[in-house]
Amino acid sequence: MNRRLVIFNALAAAALSVGVASAQQVLINGAGASFPYPMYSKWFDEFHKKNPNAQINYASIGSGGGIAQVSEGTVDFGATDGPMTEKQINAFKEKRKTDILHFPTVLGAAVPVYNLKDVKGALNFSGEALAGIFLGNIKKWNDPVLVKDNPGVKLPDTNIVVVHRSDSSGTSFIWTDYLSKVSPEWKSKVGSATSVNWPVGLGGKGSEGVAGSVQQTANSIGYVELIYAIQNKMSYGKVKNSAGEFVQASLASVTAAAAKAEMPDDFRVSITNPPGKGVYPIASFTWLLIPTEIKDPVKKKMLVDFLKWMLADGQKMTEKLDFASLPKAVVTKELNAISKIK
Repeated sequence: MNRRLVIFNALAAAALSVGVASAQQVLINGAGASFPYPMYSKWFDEFHKKNPNAQINYASIGSGGGIAQVSEGTVDFGATDGPMTEKQINAFKEKRKTDILHFPTVLGAAVPVYNLKDVKGALNFSGEALAGIFLGNIKKWNDPVLVKDNPGVKLPDTNIVVVHRSDSSGTSFIWTDYLSKVSPEWKSKVGSATSVNWPVGLGGKGSEGVAGSVQQTANSIGYVELIYAIQNKMSYGKVKNSAGEFVQASLASVTAAAAKAEMPDDFRVSITNPPGKGVYPIASFTWLLIPTEIKDPVKKKMLVDFLKWMLADGQKMTEKLDFASLPKAVVTKELNAISKIK
């Protein structure tokens, strides 16, 4: 064979192999919170459009599952609506031999949803009422506490059916964190965690399970993320804040809650029941959990690129899905924290 032809063929083969390699997808797997799932689905799809080689798969299995899987190393990143505890972080460090970083992504709200056939409009719920219902102390819809919160509303003389999450859930953490702040009895008997021993009620798996159970069960009440209530056209109530106002969850009222927070360097913060007027009291940041050390350099670069994109272009997409964008000061702080990923 002609020597020049041999060289040409070799160069062509090399170029082809480089082209194939560069076209190979980078597969990144994540799992965790259902709270931000609608937002994450949108983001991962849009990021893929701009970066065709990047394929980010995400399993909405609840915050507890996300923490467990990233700790085991079975996914590249986790997601949670409740910050990891010191015990969980120490266990992660011991097993993975590296640290874990919390990156806030958006803000959302957990809302009380209910199924009352003849009640129109948004009901009012005080912290006393919600704690009483989920403790099992308030058993009927026409209980004096609820009647007091809702003057002029004819509440039925029917038993309340409570629905809660059955899986380990960041939404449950937000809900129980709020109840622990407004009810000493709840704090002492149940407490706040992604999974608690519920005094009463039926369990539903995931936000979808709770929403479905409430929709199918007359006289029921549960809690889901604001976006699930809106998408499923569910009735959801106003909640009394620390200023004594009954406030409905909205972008403005959730953003107002975030404005009161002092963000620590590790980004682990609770913003439930903050002070001030116009604030919705059951709101939270939600976080991506990313190991400090990522051994695969290609995956590391893609995750870093995604974080930077999420903090810029991604934040412009939040309002259409009823999530609140991050405060500018938090974005700046996160951009600096990305350098910790090695």
